[in-house]
Amino acid sequence: MPTANIYTANGTSKELLTGILPELGEFLARQLSCGQRTLLSNEISIRVISITGSNMIAPIEIEITAHAYQERIQQADKICLSVRNFVKQKTSAREDVRVWLTLAELGHSWEE
Repeated sequence: MPTANIYTANGTSKELLTGILPELGEFLARQLSCGQRTLLSNEISIRVISITGSNMIAPIEIEITAHAYQERIQQADKICLSVRNFVKQKTSAREDVRVWLTLAELGHSWEE
């Protein structure tokens, strides 16, 4: 199942980000759903992590990891831009937001 790690520099916007997590989960589920896999928000693990003393590219950085379905591969940049715009809009963030989507072959540790 997909994961999203949201890194904030020196606590930047952490409270704002925490407040939008339910909406962000729904949004990510829609963005990452494709013909091969429909996702629900409770199938995505989202973590907000405060970083101190780092050299981050932007005050808010989001790393999303998900299975490499062909449709996701073709839409990767569009997904990243959509997530970036969603976070900026919902948090009214003046800071820059950067998003990376890593698509790979994934395994998991539970039985379905």
